[in-house]
Amino acid sequence: MLYQFHELNRSFLTPLTKWAEASSKLFANPVSPLSYMPVSQRIAAAYELVYRLGKDYEKPQFNLHTTKLNSDPNQTVEVTEEHVAVKAFCTLIHFKKNIPQVKKKNAQVQQKKVLIVAPLSGHHATLLRDTVKSLLPTHDVYITDWIDARMVPLAEGAFHLHDYIYYVQDFIRLLGPDLHVISVCQPTVPVLAAISLMASDKDPMLPKTMTMMGGPIDPRKSPTQVNTLATEKKFSWFENSVIYNVPANYPGFGRKVYPGFLQHAGFVAMNPDRHAQSHWDFYQHLVLGDDESAEQHRKFYDEYNAVLDLPAEYYLETIKTVFQEFRLPMGTWEVEGKLVRPQDITTVALFTVEGELDDISGPGQTQAAHELCCNIPAHMKQDLVAPGCGHYGIFSGRKWREMVCPQVIEFMDAHS
Repeated sequence: MLYQFHELNRSFLTPLTKWAEASSKLFANPVSPLSYMPVSQRIAAAYELVYRLGKDYEKPQFNLHTTKLNSDPNQTVEVTEEHVAVKAFCTLIHFKKNIPQVKKKNAQVQQKKVLIVAPLSGHHATLLRDTVKSLLPTHDVYITDWIDARMVPLAEGAFHLHDYIYYVQDFIRLLGPDLHVISVCQPTVPVLAAISLMASDKDPMLPKTMTMMGGPIDPRKSPTQVNTLATEKKFSWFENSVIYNVPANYPGFGRKVYPGFLQHAGFVAMNPDRHAQSHWDFYQHLVLGDDESAEQHRKFYDEYNAVLDLPAEYYLETIKTVFQEFRLPMGTWEVEGKLVRPQDITTVALFTVEGELDDISGPGQTQAAHELCCNIPAHMKQDLVAPGCGHYGIFSGRKWREMVCPQVIEFMDAHS
């Protein structure tokens, strides 16, 4: 009943948030007489804070409409989103550049394909907007856009962890063989499994490189709050406490899911003081008229608060396989009868990226891929621990753009 109660609560909050939004504008808009009251800015700020705390956050858009080519930084080219593969639980998006014909041939030769495998762990793929934006000038970029499980009809069937692996393999084969794969956070595990299984089968469509960023390859190393929760709680607790049926007002009515709003509550609970301070700072920025800082807050929480539901079977299998039984580092993971053997990878270059201050996937968890992929030659391996970087800093923000991204691009170029 928790999901239904959440929906009921949302229906009650909607009129309040609409009223708060309208009231905020009434006390802030210069054409309104109320905006000239002595305390109008404080009232408007308070109403906007209420509005943003209570509103429902829809899936954001990438809004990447233009870029500049690295080969010609003075020219801006149009970018359009193209759906090149549509599956029940995922859409593969291509950020297609409309390059003028006179430059097209040379640009295509220079720009190698990159598949960014986005996490299916609560947030939408747009969380990697900055990752995509930074790679667009130099590469032909594709990304996995996972679909909210509550929007997938029950008739489409279940989605298991091995289905995630098969999706990744399908996308690699579709785009390969001259392909570079980047996985961020959660997908480092299924991506390593996907490429391992392809290597075991001597698949000719193996990618050139795999870049793994901040993922739980071996969660036993530098365990975080996320890892501790998974090991302290019994598997039955997850089955009985966080899995609910999608209510009737969604296309996925009846599907068992791990609701996004529960995952979001878990995100916030990890750092409640930080989020409380952030909202208080937002209020102060509005009162002081610091529009730039207030807008940065809006953009961050528009993304952070937009969450999706996970298929229950996929979530529970991930908890057991990755965080409780450590099957990948233990060498015991079988995918429908096939053993996952990272040691079979010999021709795919490996780059691991970690944040020194990562509180989601602790330092060492992603580096573990080097030990598992023991037969990749040393000159095809690289590791980076980004100083002063938290989890989000390794794929978004200034440190990503200035420190991490240039090294990722250089690595991919060196192994093209």
